Amino acid sequence: MIGNYTFFAPQQIVFGWGRRREVGALASTLGRRVWLLSGSRTLERQGHVAALAEELRAKGLEVHTASAPAREPEVADVDALTNDWRARGAAAGDCVVAIGGGSTLDLAKAAAAMVTNRRGDSVLDYLEGVGKGWTISEPPLPLLAMPTTAGTGSEATKNAVISSYDPPFKKSLRSDRMVPRIVLVDPELSVTVPRETTAYTGMDALTQLLESALTRRAAPIPQALCRQGLQLAWSALPRAVRNGGDREAREAMAHAALLSGMALANSGLGVAHGVAAALGVHHRVPHGLACAVMLPAALRINRFVREAELAEIAHLLLGRSWSSPAAAVDALLEAVDALCRDIGIPSRLRDLGVPREDLPRLVPSSHGNSLSGNPRELSDDELRTLLESLW
Repeated sequence: MIGNYTFFAPQQIVFGWGRRREVGALASTLGRRVWLLSGSRTLERQGHVAALAEELRAKGLEVHTASAPAREPEVADVDALTNDWRARGAAAGDCVVAIGGGSTLDLAKAAAAMVTNRRGDSVLDYLEGVGKGWTISEPPLPLLAMPTTAGTGSEATKNAVISSYDPPFKKSLRSDRMVPRIVLVDPELSVTVPRETTAYTGMDALTQLLESALTRRAAPIPQALCRQGLQLAWSALPRAVRNGGDREAREAMAHAALLSGMALANSGLGVAHGVAAALGVHHRVPHGLACAVMLPAALRINRFVREAELAEIAHLLLGRSWSSPAAAVDALLEAVDALCRDIGIPSRLRDLGVPREDLPRLVPSSHGNSLSGNPRELSDDELRTLLESLW
């Protein structure tokens, strides 16, 4: 029996090597004035961002440029960009083009929404769990998202993750209206991504695919997307880490990341992402790295409530049969551990600079939308025990 479900996705997805050159034609369908946000200093130095601006101008579009800070977006970053765009006249009828990793896309999504939603003085008022409960009531500026890393899937989600360090939190600005109108995925843009970043962002995508497949909110279309994404990422990630110029691997990872974004936007995540948020705000651990360190433990803690699903994933990824579902899950867990070692992922929280005495304060910060989707209900004591086992 298939129950009720609702599925959200970008209106248009354009995928392919070198297709960034179509940005002008695509953006011209969204508005006549473009707010171009770049988050990649490498692509800026190589002239790719300037070339994008020229493609836009060649279609008669007025272009205003800005650079995103090289960090996960904070409340102050969203407010500053929103105020800058408003001061320069951004308004309905304009559009946003964002090129960069997940942090840049999240910043663009948040600012595009806040430009048109003028209630209050800060995006803080709209954030889940810490704001005033205000919602996005006016349509954001339409967004064309161009991811340059294969990780967060932010190009296909309806939220933007915003951080604060005083007080510490990592929360979402979320609305169905925030799904990018157009996604332009050119895997060639990821060729210059460093090895370490490739590993961390790729593990974020893999974690999203696994958690979305197992979440208590799992639904038919996201699960189908997860299966394809997992098959692609499992073999492509180590190849992309070893050789950044491997076109086939980069294409596979870009597609897998896109699928992971659509899956999580419609199904949710789990404990790995819940704890990753806490590690980010308390110890500034890069998001993908935090997810990667948490993934093996998350699979183990959920195995007995999702044994059949994990066994199916083992068959899908490892291509063999076992004597029992439990044996298949054991093999999958060993393979995930091996993958992490192969691409340089540490296995202990202490390796991330987390002091043991800080573990208790990670527990309350792990609660949120991600943890609520975990297939197994976890008490604070169980979370604490999990963190202790990883230290």
